[in-house]
Amino acid sequence: MQTITADTHLFCVFGNPVSHSKSPLVHNQAFADNSINAVYLAFAPDDIKQAVNAIRQLHIQGASITIPFKQTVMEHLDWIDDQALAIGAVNTIVNQKDRLLGYNTDSQAAILPLAPFGIAKKQVLVIGAGGAARAVAFGIHSHKGCLTVTNRSEDRGRALATAYDARFVPLEKLADQGFDIIINTTAMGMDPDADVLSCPGECLTPDTVVMDVVYSPLETRLISLARKTGCTAIDGLAMFVAQAAAQFALWTGISPDMEKMRQSVLDHENVQSC
Repeated sequence: MQTITADTHLFCVFGNPVSHSKSPLVHNQAFADNSINAVYLAFAPDDIKQAVNAIRQLHIQGASITIPFKQTVMEHLDWIDDQALAIGAVNTIVNQKDRLLGYNTDSQAAILPLAPFGIAKKQVLVIGAGGAARAVAFGIHSHKGCLTVTNRSEDRGRALATAYDARFVPLEKLADQGFDIIINTTAMGMDPDADVLSCPGECLTPDTVVMDVVYSPLETRLISLARKTGCTAIDGLAMFVAQAAAQFALWTGISPDMEKMRQSVLDHENVQSC
């Protein structure tokens, strides 16, 4: 077991809610594997400005940012990477000698598991319009996919669609559209609302590639239905691990073992179910 001392570097995730987060599992595993004297904790602040001030005051070396702070955190940082600016969301903070730098690792992480199936000219549906949706939409647009956005808030959904020359289609009108790739970027299907289906089942065919960013539970209702329909299903750990590995590299300069990161979550889930 790692000994925590005054010299141990602190990293964290800010989100609300955040009790479901597996980020401490994967990052603490990676710190241990690479013999780095650091610990990673989860915090659920009510105010992201105060949370960012805590990074400065406590000399936290790096932070992951998740729902609902990926957009609102931006105004409190000292510098933001061009891609994160283009996306309009930050999910990673690097503390560089008390100068807080913002990055987005979600976009590349979303594209990584989808790339083998092809994206260019594919009909791609993105469900949601928050920080994760912005990152995914950016990646799909960059890879020449034909993007459609749906969201419960029509104003936010249309704004995201407009930003990427995409269509907006209300949730209740999706059934007859026909999509090659469907990506849920919302919290729909996450514990404790695991029974919520983020996309009408009529949208799924055996030829559809379905990806869910929710990883708690790992087998969301959408992923379960996708498997039963014969779709190619990509669970939330694929994007989660990829974005976490990119974060770790930004913080440490080391590319971690992604398979070990994924296995740390699966091992934890197996213990929990016993």
